Amino acid sequence: MRGQHAVEIILIRPVTGAELHRACRMVPLAANTDRTRLMAVQRAKSPGHALRSLRHELDRLLPIDALTTHYPDASGQAQLNIAFTRAMHSVISQAATARGQEPADFLARAVVEAVQRDEQARTRHLTAQLQNLLVHHTPEAVLVCAARVLLDHQRPPPGSAEDRRRTNAHTTP
Repeated sequence: MRGQHAVEIILIRPVTGAELHRACRMVPLAANTDRTRLMAVQRAKSPGHALRSLRHELDRLLPIDALTTHYPDASGQAQLNIAFTRAMHSVISQAATARGQEPADFLARAVVEAVQRDEQARTRHLTAQLQNLLVHHTPEAVLVCAARVLLDHQRPPPGSAEDRRRTNAHTTP
């Protein structure tokens, strides 16, 4: 059974209008504003098949850096498709062999570890910024300000359809 899989296409550089037009004749695509990321829905038996078939269809038309499933699978993992050069395959294979791992397992672990390092660095940066704020402000003032910013961030812009629905839902006749 073939399902539909949402795929994000990360590009090496912004795609030109002509490149995007040619690619859209092959596969319906949605582009972000700076044309560095595209979205597609691909019919396939599995997310992995969707990534491979989309790469096959679009590789010669677009400067693709990576393809990834937009939604995680049942185990909470997103799948990633990257085309490596022969030299990079060799480096990965050698590193995997040195660690007694299969290249795919080695690469998967390396990506997970890199994401974890990035998250830890971001947390350390945020903690340092917060500690800097606490030098100049009371914890209560920082907390109130953070709550206000977070609540304002969640509210729809005034006059939006969502804002009107909320307003209408809370009025009484």
